[in-house]
Amino acid sequence: MNKELIIRSGSSYVDFALLKEGRLIELHKEEGSNGLGVGDIMLAKIRKPIQGLNAAFVDVGHEKDAFLHYHDLGPQLASLLKFVKQVISGKQKDYSLKDFPLEPDINKDGSVVDVLKANQPILVQIVKEPISTKGPRISSELSIAGRYLVLVPFSDRISISQKIESKAEKERLRRLLQSIKPKGFGVIVRTVAEGKKVAELDKDLQVLFERWVLMCRKIHKAVFPSKVMSEINRTGAILRDMFNDTFTGIHVDNDLLYEQVVKYVQNIAPGKENIVKHYRSSVPIFEKFHIERQIKTAFGRTVSMTKGAYLVIEHTEALHVIDVNSGNHSNKANDQESTALAVNLIAATEIARQLRLRDMGGIIVVDFIDMSNTDNRRILFDHLRKEMGEDRAKHKVLPPSKFGLIQITRQRVRQELNIKTKEENPSKEGEVEAPIVLIDKINTELEGIIKEGTYKGRIVLNAHPFIAAYLTKGWNSIRFKWFLKYKRWIQIMPRDAYSYLEYRFKTKAGTPL
Repeated sequence: MNKELIIRSGSSYVDFALLKEGRLIELHKEEGSNGLGVGDIMLAKIRKPIQGLNAAFVDVGHEKDAFLHYHDLGPQLASLLKFVKQVISGKQKDYSLKDFPLEPDINKDGSVVDVLKANQPILVQIVKEPISTKGPRISSELSIAGRYLVLVPFSDRISISQKIESKAEKERLRRLLQSIKPKGFGVIVRTVAEGKKVAELDKDLQVLFERWVLMCRKIHKAVFPSKVMSEINRTGAILRDMFNDTFTGIHVDNDLLYEQVVKYVQNIAPGKENIVKHYRSSVPIFEKFHIERQIKTAFGRTVSMTKGAYLVIEHTEALHVIDVNSGNHSNKANDQESTALAVNLIAATEIARQLRLRDMGGIIVVDFIDMSNTDNRRILFDHLRKEMGEDRAKHKVLPPSKFGLIQITRQRVRQELNIKTKEENPSKEGEVEAPIVLIDKINTELEGIIKEGTYKGRIVLNAHPFIAAYLTKGWNSIRFKWFLKYKRWIQIMPRDAYSYLEYRFKTKAGTPL
């Protein structure tokens, strides 16, 4: 498996594109702002506990108060509040917690008004960024994430990632962490820690502990609300969470950022820094790796797939709806059930990609093509779960309903990525899909016609004159590339009566294909 991370730097932003076998699967943007990010720890102030909601609104410095539910307080809330109060007053100067007496756990079924008071200072962590009209979601159960470990203050537990399946390896890691973890802190062992030696784990643990101490020093002098610890920048966070042995290249187009990435990769994966490349070409980096084209074709309302199939993605306030359509040609097979399964499997792979790419969250309802065979529905369900396996966001996939619908819930912690894919209509008022999106649909449909193989004669494409000119322009035109790829010459006929988006594939005799 070939994975590449492409990093494009602008004056006030950094874009990250993750490619798998050259195909865009994740897109992230780091804005040059001092806003709230997932993982940031804030010294905040309780605005008002609400007994009816069993939650409190908390001032974290955002225009909308953050929401803190009782279940997000964490069992060691009393210890946290006591520690914060003593650090602010200057009574607590040892931040190691080794001699700090922990308070009893709060009642898991208790009431927020019994444990929080208005204007009370509290340390909270951002777990969900502000989205739309909602303020940030926060938790007072703090954690500091590293490459291999997550440090949890006011705890004594050692938790091992469920993705580490070997019982012997889990026990080995548990014994190692028990011997090196500082008193008063719990540890969560991440999946990438599997097989790592004690020196690597201890180094990661020391870095996290130093971040905790630095944060505590800020608390003593900080006014609230204020940020006392920032999650490491997006570049470091993406590399920390995603980097593994399958990465074959990291391409960066900025001098300073290149040096930072090299140093970070040297730190987390010594010997692998040679895969970091400084991109210096005059061609924009996203153009070079065909990312701009993939962005245009992947973020529209309609998403084309192979075999002429396509997805229609609709967004509502309550949920997302994805409709799977077989297209113009895939339904010509003799066995309709087999055709439905083939298209559904292709759609499942694309849906898993779309969820990651757009960072869609909440409830997603997918209307697959109906299948009567129970085994086929099971095959589809298993395939979708497998494709969703690489998704780092928490998610759950439910089995197909009697109506052929599959429901997915997926956690979203940031604003959903929404990219405009339409441009001004050159012939009428309003907007139409960008030419590259339309060309991608034509490409996909032509590939389906040729692979189907039922028609061997001359293929004629009727299209709007603008589109016909675009397809035939230059010696290295799109039509010429079709000839090299399929070994068939496609006749392109301009049609003045066609609208900008209209096109038809026909036989030489004029019969629609």
